[in-house]
Amino acid sequence: MSIAVIGAGAWGTALAQGWAMEGKDVTLLARDEQAADAIRNAGENTRYLPGIPLSKDMAITGDPAALQGASIIAIVIPTQALRAVLNDVGKHIAADATLVLCAKGIERETLASPVDIVSETLPGRAIAVLSGPSFAHDVARRLPTAVTLAAQDDEKADALCANLSTRNLRLYASTDLVGVELGGALKNVMAVAVGITRGLKLGASAEAALIARGFAEMTRLAVARGANAETLTGLSGLGDLVLTCGSSQSRNFAYGEALAKGEDLSDRPLAEGVHTARQAQQLARQTNVDAPIIDMVCAILNGDLDATDAVRQLLSRPLTRETES
Repeated sequence: MSIAVIGAGAWGTALAQGWAMEGKDVTLLARDEQAADAIRNAGENTRYLPGIPLSKDMAITGDPAALQGASIIAIVIPTQALRAVLNDVGKHIAADATLVLCAKGIERETLASPVDIVSETLPGRAIAVLSGPSFAHDVARRLPTAVTLAAQDDEKADALCANLSTRNLRLYASTDLVGVELGGALKNVMAVAVGITRGLKLGASAEAALIARGFAEMTRLAVARGANAETLTGLSGLGDLVLTCGSSQSRNFAYGEALAKGEDLSDRPLAEGVHTARQAQQLARQTNVDAPIIDMVCAILNGDLDATDAVRQLLSRPLTRETES
């Protein structure tokens, strides 16, 4: 079995490193040969994963032809760029290869999920989704991590989990692709919201309440889109939400915190939750789902309200029973 990883950012490099350190046949595909040469020559990914020496057994290339022999291809590309990348490299992907999607988000123009994008650009391929509470540096340093892998049937999910799990990266099988995808996408929006709360110094109690209500909101929207509610209680929903909302390592949390503090965001990497908030709001409206936290984040990002006024409006909503909304 050979594995290829498309995308030499922090997460793609970390996954490739973890598998290579287990003796698996791994190829990491960077955006071009110049980027691949830089990683090979340095012996580490100095731009995205500095300080982590990479396995010498890992092949690193910028040539998409290297994908041709891979039986499992992990696609670690931001959702907004996924369609263009697949259109570029798709001809090199074998028809019987399994594509494991590691992106978290919703396409801006179409509201398509990563699974939808692959189904449209490379129809008929076996697709899986990997998502869960994981920081790239933890996986690269071989610290204990557990995530969810969803495939179209139990047999395929179990086989992929067996092939891709390592001594330090444990994969739990699922067949709920919608739930795993939406859990990973929506938690980024909630992390922006909690970051805003931290930036406003509203206290730990407010942050905990926002996480809990955010989880309820995530679940309502995911179930309305066809997900299993139990999926959201697992690693790819609640687990990822807790991790992302509690650490400045999260770009989404850090972005929200900086936004609330009025800091200059021009040089800050754009967090995926900033894109996803607006798409999630559209999905909620399409399915008539009440999504006040998503609405709050969108209002702040759009400049319709400042952070303080948006939180005040959220707190002034009519009282209701907890199980209703």
